[in-house]
Amino acid sequence: MKNDVTEEHICPRCGQPYTAHPALSRTDNETLICPDCGTREALESIGISREEQDKILGIIHTKYDAE
Repeated sequence: MKNDVTEEHICPRCGQPYTAHPALSRTDNETLICPDCGTREALESIGISREEQDKILGIIHTKYDAE
């Protein structure tokens, strides 16, 4: 039986609450972080600026909010 209870976590990187499946931080390969911080770490690793990261995350959120 599937458990539909959503557990809230606090991201240790940004301090924001999240309920989605966590990402594994690239900094230590142990810490669970929120999906947005996981995306930011991936984008940072290829040299994407913070401003461009914000645009990309905005697009991602727009897509998921529409579904």
